[in-house]
Amino acid sequence: MKLLDIVVKDSIITQLKSTTRDAAISEMIDMLVSAGAVKEEQRDEFVKAVIRRENKGSTGFGHGVAVPHVKHAEIKKMYVAVANSEDGIDFKALDREPVHSIMLLLSPEDEPENHLDAMEAIFGNLSQDTFRRFLRQATNADDVITLLSEADAATR
Repeated sequence: MKLLDIVVKDSIITQLKSTTRDAAISEMIDMLVSAGAVKEEQRDEFVKAVIRRENKGSTGFGHGVAVPHVKHAEIKKMYVAVANSEDGIDFKALDREPVHSIMLLLSPEDEPENHLDAMEAIFGNLSQDTFRRFLRQATNADDVITLLSEADAATR
């Protein structure tokens, strides 16, 4: 699965305003709403669902990255929002370090295989030091799109 197939370009935030995990999740879902990927009336439910999932176990897997995600019956198509936080956010990451880059994944409940493929594509890239460094240094959405495009080309 290619990242550019699921990342919503208008949901890329290179400077999160939020300073807490839950606020960051809300801000990212707000961007998906603004981009037209998520309906306004679904916003609160999706925020709650992602936070519920996060409360079961942190998706901050270390190295300054987190991948909050949820499968939900109301989600019809897979969407990813990308965000960076200069100061870092406490996601209760495995290494106890602040999270600087976040990729939030919303998946249809009835597509578990696609969800796993998306998670594999996301984690495969976030596990690479160079990818993480370039993502964190991105100053605008075009920088992120270029990085994702290069990552997708490398996985052919």
